[in-house]
Amino acid sequence: MTPLEPITVSHLHHPAGDRFGRCERQPFVEVDQLSLHYRGKPAFQDVTLSINKGCITALVGPSGCGKTSFLTCLNRLTDLIAGCRVSGRITIETLDVLAPGLDVIQLRRRIGMIFQKPNPFPLSIRKNLEFPLREHGVRDRRQIAQTIEATLRDVGLWEEVKDRLDSPALALSGGQQQRLCIARSLALAPEVLLMDEPCSALDPLSSGVVEDLIVSLRGRYTILIVTHNLAQARRIADDAAFFWVQNGVGRLIEAGIAKQIFEEPHDPLTAAYVSGMRG
Repeated sequence: MTPLEPITVSHLHHPAGDRFGRCERQPFVEVDQLSLHYRGKPAFQDVTLSINKGCITALVGPSGCGKTSFLTCLNRLTDLIAGCRVSGRITIETLDVLAPGLDVIQLRRRIGMIFQKPNPFPLSIRKNLEFPLREHGVRDRRQIAQTIEATLRDVGLWEEVKDRLDSPALALSGGQQQRLCIARSLALAPEVLLMDEPCSALDPLSSGVVEDLIVSLRGRYTILIVTHNLAQARRIADDAAFFWVQNGVGRLIEAGIAKQIFEEPHDPLTAAYVSGMRG
C-alpha cells in the first residue's frame, strides 16, 4: 500500500471477478505483538500474524477470543471506543497503521469493513453507493453512475435492482442488503476487506450467495473473515488463524495454510477445535 491518496477514476474500475482467482503467497499485512485492552482488561495479547496479498484468511475460534477485536484494530475502528488501548505494530506494505496523525478516514477507505448484520443506510439503493463516493470527493455524475453499475455487477445485484435504484435499500432482502454493503465498500476501491461473520445473520440460501461472492473476490482483494462456521472456512479460506482463550485472554494459537490448519494442525488445541472436540 502506497501512502494514502485521494480517490481517482482509476481506483473505481475493477475487472470482472474470477471465481478461480488465486492469492499470492506474498505478505501484505504484517501484525507484530499486537495487544488490545478495553479499560485495562486485555481482549487479546501478543498476536503476530502475516496476512498474504489477495488471499482469503479465515479467523476461527470460540466466542470471546478476540477475533472481531483483532479485525477492528486493522482499520482503527478501535479509535472510536472509549478506554480502548492498542499496542504493537500493524503495517500494510510501508504504511504504519497505528502511527499517530494517520488519516483514519482515508485508511478506512483502503480497508473496508463488512459487519455481521447488514447495515445499509436508510436511503435508496443508489444513494447508498453515491454517499461514500461523494464523501471522498467524487463529483462527476457519469463516473458515479459507472461506479454504481460496476460495483452492483461485482456483487451480482445489478440485474436484480437496476430498475429500482431509487427504492429504499431497507426493502431489499437480508442477503441483498449484505451484498449492497459489500458493493458500498468496493465502490471506494479498497485493498483489504474485513468481514465479521458476514453470513451469520442470513438464511442458508442467501448465505451461499454471499459466500460465492466472497470467493469471487479472491485475488483482487485481501480478505480477512471471522467465521464460526468451520465448514465455511474450509470451503473458502486460503489461510486460517485459530484463536483461543487462555487465562481469560485471547491468544493466537496457530496460523498457516488453511488445508494444513484443518487437516494436519500442529497444536493439540487446534486439532481439538477443528475436530469438534473443543469449543
